[in-house]
Amino acid sequence: MNSLGINKAPAETRVVVAMSGGVDSSVVAAMLHEEGYEVIGITLQLYDHGAMVNKKGACCAGQDIHDARRVADTLGIPHYVLNYENKFKESVMDDFVETYLAGETPIPCVKCNQSVKFKDLLQTARELGADVMATGHYVQRKEDGGIAHMFRAEDTSRDQSYFLFATTREQLDFLRFPLGHLKNKDETRALAARYGLAVADKPDSQDICFVPSGGYAKVIEKLRPGALEPGEVVHMDGTVLGTHEGIINYTVGQRKGLGISSADALYVIKLNPEKHQVIVGPREALLSQHVYIRDLNWLDSSAPAAREVQVRLRSMHPGAAASLEDMGQGRARILLHEPQSAVTPGQACVIYDGNRVLGGGWITGEPKNV
Repeated sequence: MNSLGINKAPAETRVVVAMSGGVDSSVVAAMLHEEGYEVIGITLQLYDHGAMVNKKGACCAGQDIHDARRVADTLGIPHYVLNYENKFKESVMDDFVETYLAGETPIPCVKCNQSVKFKDLLQTARELGADVMATGHYVQRKEDGGIAHMFRAEDTSRDQSYFLFATTREQLDFLRFPLGHLKNKDETRALAARYGLAVADKPDSQDICFVPSGGYAKVIEKLRPGALEPGEVVHMDGTVLGTHEGIINYTVGQRKGLGISSADALYVIKLNPEKHQVIVGPREALLSQHVYIRDLNWLDSSAPAAREVQVRLRSMHPGAAASLEDMGQGRARILLHEPQSAVTPGQACVIYDGNRVLGGGWITGEPKNV
């Protein structure tokens, strides 16, 4: 049994590495190549990257494709660039737009992992005869009795399990995450330097790859001309306080930039896409005790029965104790032991048992919408 859990010698084990052009996936390719595996690097071209070639801190830009190719050349491994622009637009960008217009706040990185990377690219890896596909994500995959489970990364500050909750059990069987056990990012960069990789000091990606400078409203206007409709900013008590230029410019929990004057501190409590209203109120109105989720993806080997769990409601959320109630048909209700603030429709609710990922789903606005 080799280090990837395959009953073959490394030289007889074919591994496709999803190479983004960043330091993490580059180190994965170098690490596995050094161990003697047959490594094939694949980089995805996901959008028209011309305007982003020289932009720092962006994922999947044109420079990244160039960097991935350089790393592959340094290692002497085959490298392919696949044009997935149409798949990416359909699965990620269009969903991004529709989610915002529905009054929710999307997480395109989860959709990308869920569809393009762990569905389309994974299928390509299988077609290439790969035994496994490896990525630079910071999570851990551990087997117990032949069943693969996902755990948070050893370095919890780098943990990416929140963004991988939609990984299916079948996908997890085929995936490997060689960096999940590292103590910190400095270890990764030290490895990159030892392997002589030009990307050793490359900055981490910060932006959504197709949203330069965080200007997502402009992206939505470009993809859906005329979709933005003005409306009213309304207090919870029904008082109209002002107007806005489109609900996509707001998210639950927002305080600044509301464009209204008030003696009291007001926050966005809810978005009403049907009436094009932004509902505001006091901070205490942001607290929620119940969370309803849809499209539940369950990774645990046992059924999602009633149990005590921990949940994360945003990528930077520290986690909260809760009770899980399975409602069937991919739906669940989460009873939070302590109310949490700014539970936002469109975000993910990821469910844990300690550091083990049990599953997760998408937060909905109201029970009737679950």
